[in-house]
Amino acid sequence: MDSVTQIVLGAAVGQAVLGSKVGNKALLYGAIAGTIPDLDVVSRFFVDTVTALEFHRGFTHSILFSVLFAPLFGWLVSKREKEATWREWSWLFFFGFLTHPLLDAHTTWGTQLFWPFDLRLAFKNIFVVDPLYTLPFLLCCILVLFKKRGTPARRRLNNIGLLLSSSYLLLTLVIKGITFLKFEKALKDQQIPYTEIQTKPAPLNAVLWLANVATKDAFLIGDYSLFDSKAISFGKHPKNHHLLGDLANNDKVKRLIKLTNGWYTVSQIEGKLYFNDLRFGLLSTDVTKQAYVFSFLLDQTGEELFITENKKRPADAAGLLGDLWQRIQGN
Repeated sequence: MDSVTQIVLGAAVGQAVLGSKVGNKALLYGAIAGTIPDLDVVSRFFVDTVTALEFHRGFTHSILFSVLFAPLFGWLVSKREKEATWREWSWLFFFGFLTHPLLDAHTTWGTQLFWPFDLRLAFKNIFVVDPLYTLPFLLCCILVLFKKRGTPARRRLNNIGLLLSSSYLLLTLVIKGITFLKFEKALKDQQIPYTEIQTKPAPLNAVLWLANVATKDAFLIGDYSLFDSKAISFGKHPKNHHLLGDLANNDKVKRLIKLTNGWYTVSQIEGKLYFNDLRFGLLSTDVTKQAYVFSFLLDQTGEELFITENKKRPADAAGLLGDLWQRIQGN
């Protein structure tokens, strides 16, 4: 999830663990604990694009990281903050670290909770930024700040925030199941043969959902709003895996393919070769448009292959927001 959401979750967890004893300091250090796992993004300044992608949401998002580093951070904080013991601060950091990847596991990118085992959990039931999850939670956290330490009102407000956010998360799982059945029925009704289907919410909401459908030579992308009245339509995106040629045997390309779990297309534009990760959808509400959120330029220079992510422009997002709002309301 986004940084603000993880800060809010960490703060609420800190309050739940140690708020009655140290007051607002529990929210502060809980917020810090909720932020630390995402510091793995600094790796992109030191390693190549593919390695950075592999490292993100890896070790720092694992149970092992929580177990190993919670005592260390707990000890460091206990040297400064004497109101709680080393063990109590360690528990705060442990739950702050652990709830971060547990929430991330519900997003499309997922997380390697069981690192070093090569298993990425991705339930794909909530977008990385969802105001309906974050804003009520944030409001409760802010109100907690103004309640006295140890009072029932403070504890009750914090519990309401945790309950609202958790209930919304469960609701998105239910909606995911409902929309999955809708996509399955549409494929059956349209007599479209397929081998696999994956669904995920569109940006910023849990009303509009997207489906990636694997067929023999192409991937289909479809969308469905809970307010739709028309049949689901699918846009065709040819795989074009053959365009990779000998690059298919390149180590970096193999690792990219592994990261996508095979959900990728290859396109050639003006003589340049692009590797498109389909897991995160399109920068458009038009499911036929080949405007992928994550696309990588494959630049072969001599024997060296350079892979760089296509930079997204603010104008792309601005245009998408208006279209997205219209599409959420149904067709």
